[in-house]
Amino acid sequence: MDRADIVDQAFRKRVVSGEFPPGRSPSGPLDAAQAVAVFRAQCLSRNLDRRSRKMQAEGQGYYTIGSSGHEGMAAVAAALRPDDMAFLHYRDGAFQCMRSAQVPGTTPVWDMLLSFATSREDPISGGRHKVLGSKALNIPPQTSTIASHLPKAVGAAYSIGLARRHPPEHRTLAEDGLVMCSFGDASSNHSTAQGAINTACWTAYQSVPLPLLFVCEDNGIGISTRTPEGWVAANFQNKPGLKYFRADGLDLYDTYKVASEAADYVRTRRKPAFLHLGLVRLYGHAGSDLQQAYLPKDVFEGWEADDPLLHSARLLIEAGVMDADEVLDTYQEIEDQCTRVAAEVVTRPRLETAEQVMASLIPPGRACAPTNGPTPETRAQAFGSDLKQIETPQPMSRLLNWALTDLMLEHSEIVMMGEDIGRKGGVYGVTQKLAERFGTDRMIDTLLDEQSILGLAIGMAHNGFVPLPEIQFLAYLHNAEDQLRGEAATLPFFSNGQFANPMVVRIAGLGYQKGFGGHFHNDNSLAVLRDIPGMIIACPSRGDDAVMMMRECVRLAREEQRVVVMVEPIALYPMRDLLSEKDGGWMTSYPAPGQRHALGSVGVEGDGPLAILTYGNGRYLSTQAAADLRQDGIETRIIDMRWLAPLPEAGILDALEGAEKVLIVDECRITGSQSEALMALLHEKTTLPHARIAAEDSFIATGPAYAATMPSRASIAHAARTLWCAP
Repeated sequence: MDRADIVDQAFRKRVVSGEFPPGRSPSGPLDAAQAVAVFRAQCLSRNLDRRSRKMQAEGQGYYTIGSSGHEGMAAVAAALRPDDMAFLHYRDGAFQCMRSAQVPGTTPVWDMLLSFATSREDPISGGRHKVLGSKALNIPPQTSTIASHLPKAVGAAYSIGLARRHPPEHRTLAEDGLVMCSFGDASSNHSTAQGAINTACWTAYQSVPLPLLFVCEDNGIGISTRTPEGWVAANFQNKPGLKYFRADGLDLYDTYKVASEAADYVRTRRKPAFLHLGLVRLYGHAGSDLQQAYLPKDVFEGWEADDPLLHSARLLIEAGVMDADEVLDTYQEIEDQCTRVAAEVVTRPRLETAEQVMASLIPPGRACAPTNGPTPETRAQAFGSDLKQIETPQPMSRLLNWALTDLMLEHSEIVMMGEDIGRKGGVYGVTQKLAERFGTDRMIDTLLDEQSILGLAIGMAHNGFVPLPEIQFLAYLHNAEDQLRGEAATLPFFSNGQFANPMVVRIAGLGYQKGFGGHFHNDNSLAVLRDIPGMIIACPSRGDDAVMMMRECVRLAREEQRVVVMVEPIALYPMRDLLSEKDGGWMTSYPAPGQRHALGSVGVEGDGPLAILTYGNGRYLSTQAAADLRQDGIETRIIDMRWLAPLPEAGILDALEGAEKVLIVDECRITGSQSEALMALLHEKTTLPHARIAAEDSFIATGPAYAATMPSRASIAHAARTLWCAP
C-alpha cells in the first residue's frame, strides 16, 4: 500500500480514538478563526499531495515533490502579510494554500492541481512545470531543488530599503514589507545558501537595511542522507547580524507565535532573521522515491506517527476550537473537493507543440514612462571636466564610462553592483567617478561573491529596478552561472511571462591582455552563455559601438524585460592605435545621446568580395589584416556581428550580399565557439565557400605566449589568402 494511504488511514483512526502524539498545550496569539484557517490549509496541502500521487500513478500527473510533513508552513504564511514576497521551498504547498486563504478570489485547489497535471491552463507556468507560485499571491515560481533562490531573496530584501530612498517606476514591494525565503536543512549546506546567508550577515553587520526572513525547514534528511543532529542550530544560531529563532513546526500554535515574533523583528528592525522549524518528511523525497529502500522501518514509521495533522487535531481539540468530528469532517470535505477537481483537471488541454512550450521564453514588454533626459545643467554637473573632451576621440573604456553616466542620468532606476566598481572605479576604470556622480546607493561595492552579485541584481529587478551587475572577469562567472541559467533566464519561462528579471550583466572578458593574469583574467569561452534560452549576448569591438550597444542593452532590459549580457573585450578597453603607433585609429568620439545599435544589427566596413565575419578582438585584428591583404590586391568587407545571441542571422545574410567567399574569425575556442553556429548558418543558408579560424582548445598562458593560442593579424591574413586562392 502507498505510504500516503497508510498515513491517511492512521490519521482517521487516531482522531476517532483520540490517540494523538504528545506535545505542549495550545498557547500563543493564534485565535480560533486563524487556527481553523491554518488547519484547513494544512488539510488542503495534504490532500493535494495525495491527489498528485494518484494522478502520477494513473499516468495523468508527473514528477512531483510533496509537501507532506511540512504543513507547519501554513502557520508561517499566517504570520506574514500577503504582500510580503515569498521565495518558496518546493515542499511549501501548505504555505501557498494558506496565503490563498488570505487573498480573496484565488482558487488554490484548481490552480495547484492544474499545475500537477501540467495543463496549459495552469495559471503560473502554463503547463511547463509543476511549480509552486502565483502572481496574485506574490510568490515567484521556483524550480530549483537546491538553494539557488536565496541570493535573489537577499537582493529583493535589499531593494525594499533602496526603493524608500530611490523609488523605481515599477516598484512592487511595500515600503514596510519583508521578503521570506524557505529551504530545507540539506539545502542549507549548499554553497549558494551559505553565500547568500553570509551576504545577508555581511550587509546587516554594517547596519544596512535588509528585511529578510530565512526559514529553514529541518526534517532531518536530504533525499537519503541524514542531517547530523543539532547541525542546523550549531551552524546558524550565532552568526553576526542574523537573529536566530526556533519553533516546533509540528505545533501550529508555537510556529505561528515564533514566526510572528521573527516577522515582527525583521519588519521593525529591518534586519535578517533565521527561523528554524523542526519538521518531519512523509512518503519519501519525491513521488517515485521509496524511503523504505534506504531507511530503517522504525525511522519513517516514527515520522508518520508524528504526523503534523495529528498534532494540529490534538491542539485544536484541546483549545476547544474544533471537536474530533469537525476535524474529520473538514479533512473529508477537502479530500472530496480535491478528488472532484482532480478528475476535471486531467481533462484540460496540455502543451503539445514547440511553439507552445517556447511562447514564454521571451517576457512581454512593459510600458515605461517617457524620459526627456537630463537638463544641460544637470549633465554638465555630472560630467564635470569630462564634458570638455566629449567630442575628442577616446578609447572604449572612457566612452563606456560616459555612456553609463548618461544612462544613469536618464533612468533613475538603474543601479550598478559589483566588486570594486564604486570607489575604485573597477579594475579597468570603466566605472570611475560614477560613485561620485550618483552615490553609493546606485554604485554598490559588493563583497567578493559573484553569485551574490547576480542574486542582488535578480532580486532588485523583482522590485522595479534595472540592475547593471558587473562580473570582474569572465572566468569569475563560472562559479555563479546558475544564477543566470537556473534563475534569471528561466523565470519568464516558468511563470508564463508573469515575472521577469530585466538586467544588463557587464562582464570584462576574452583574451589578448599582454601582461595580466593568464587564464583567470583572459577567458575566451562564451559557451556557457550562448546556450541559455532567451538570453541576449552583446560584444562590442570599438568604443562607439560599445556606447550604442549599451544604450540598446538598457532599453532591452528596461522596456522588454530581457536578461542581457554585455561581454566587454578587456584588451580593447584601452586600445588607441590600429596600424601604427600613435595613429589613434581605434579611438572614436562619443556618439550623440539617443544613437544606438538595434538588436540584430551588424556592422560592415568595406564592400570587397572576401567577407570576414567576426566580433570583438577579431574585428580589430581583421581590420589590421585587411590592410595587409589590400597590398596583395585582395579587397575585403569586415562584418562585425555585435550580437552573439540570438545570432543576427538576417543581418549577417544581408551583409554577405555580393560577397564571394567568407572567412570566419573567432577568438573563442574551436569547440563550443560562435564559429560552429556560423559555419552551420553559411552551410544551410548560402552557397558561399567558407572557412574559419578560431582559437585552439586551450587555456591562455601568462607571459610572451599570451596570444599564441588565438588568431592574430598574421594568421588571419594567411587564412584569408588561403581561402581566396583556393579553387
